Amino acid sequence: MDWTDRHCRYFHRLLSPNAVLYTEMVTTGAILHGDKARFLDFEPAEHPVVLQLGGSDARELEESARWGARWGYDAINLNCGCPSDRVQSGRFGACLMADPDHVADLVRAMVVGAEGTPVTVKCRIGIEPLPDPKRDEYEALAGFVSKVRGAGAAELILHARNAVLDGLSPKENREIPPLRHEFGYRLKQDFPDLPVTLNGGIQTIEDVRTHLAHVDGVMLGRVAYQEPYRLAEIDAVLFGGLAPSRHDVVEKMLPFIEQRMSAGAPLKAITRHMLGLFQGLPGARRWRRILSEDAHKPGAGPELVRQAAGAVPADWEVRAA
Repeated sequence: MDWTDRHCRYFHRLLSPNAVLYTEMVTTGAILHGDKARFLDFEPAEHPVVLQLGGSDARELEESARWGARWGYDAINLNCGCPSDRVQSGRFGACLMADPDHVADLVRAMVVGAEGTPVTVKCRIGIEPLPDPKRDEYEALAGFVSKVRGAGAAELILHARNAVLDGLSPKENREIPPLRHEFGYRLKQDFPDLPVTLNGGIQTIEDVRTHLAHVDGVMLGRVAYQEPYRLAEIDAVLFGGLAPSRHDVVEKMLPFIEQRMSAGAPLKAITRHMLGLFQGLPGARRWRRILSEDAHKPGAGPELVRQAAGAVPADWEVRAA
């Protein structure tokens, strides 16, 4: 949330032609009672792109899925994995895993609303405190998956950690509960016809290759944001071809930046997603400093971004390739 907006997704698409991109988690209330264009608009270049929904009311999720499908999204995802207090107070996110039957009802409603657009579910391996302490953790997860699959879920995205609902911050929930990727492997064995994508702690091409030997897909989170060029490197290895240079990506961003600024978007709202592009190269600190300090100033525009990129010698990028 507050990160993978349309500016971020367009930038990531330039880095990776083949990645499936996800929106921020958008609540049903924001779609049904807010500015729909603000929350749903995206660039055609973003395809394939998935609308990620947060909610716990079947009627509202059905209607939100209908809006998402008609807006042109390639899939509609129900988030059952976010552990933040704000989300829990709305009784959605990871706390939904305590009631698999209710989640199944939500998925059925979304399938109706999506009108043929695939509906997917993102979840954790479980929640703590456990709804039934006597039940085996994997058995509980498999039971949850069986119900959402039966309700029409077309894919499962598994964050391979428990969500601790009381006592850990969202950041701690991404780091402290141990990773158990083997749960994803077992799910794929037990549900061979259900596409399973694995999330959590995946950072390198070696990680990606290891997991793809057992599941259908991998999801990258913060590493893709903090070190975005890794998306380009992984895409090139998996799908062939050469990764675009970072400087070429900057040049391709400039017309988009101009277009979005003409529509009223502040430059800093776009460039904040680009700060990690030159991570690890000489001049990266100056690139970040120019964008961080000057993007908010009156008159700043695409030329500032080009100027900032000039702080990183192009030949250094070739040497680092």
